Amino acid sequence: MAVRGRSNKLDAEALWNYALTVLAGRAHSTAELRRKLVRKAEVLSDVNATLARLREYGMLDDRKFSEAFASARLENQGHGKMRVLRDLRAKQVAPGVAQKAVEASFAQTDERALAEKYLERKYRGKNLAELLKEEKHFAAAFRRLRTAGFSAGTTFAVLKSHHAGADEFGEPDESEDGL
Repeated sequence: MAVRGRSNKLDAEALWNYALTVLAGRAHSTAELRRKLVRKAEVLSDVNATLARLREYGMLDDRKFSEAFASARLENQGHGKMRVLRDLRAKQVAPGVAQKAVEASFAQTDERALAEKYLERKYRGKNLAELLKEEKHFAAAFRRLRTAGFSAGTTFAVLKSHHAGADEFGEPDESEDGL
């Protein structure tokens, strides 16, 4: 039962119920859930016990979470590898686990085709060849694709295919990508 009165802290049973409610809303990484539970726990040792119990029941697994997250980002938002990896790191998933999940999700994906679809979706109804003739629009599209997680080389190749004069903007430095 939750302790009533002066404190909003939860005992072990209430903490377990809170964790189930949080996970029913959406999947969380272990670190995300730990952070939420620590704020609510009456006793910190209850947090570790709750997390262990969730793992035992298969309700908390960073590997499965990362795989599902990466697949969803690819299928639903069409983001590139680097964006998905960055988002997983922000959720405090171990770098090795995040990297494996992203690599597995993107294994059968053509990054250039994905970037093309992303660009077409973001500039729906606009003539990209005309729009990208202006340097400011070209630069904005470049930033947009990079923010979405596409490599500099892929981004440049996609933009170049829509703008014949793109050579004048120079070649990207692939070492920035870090993947």
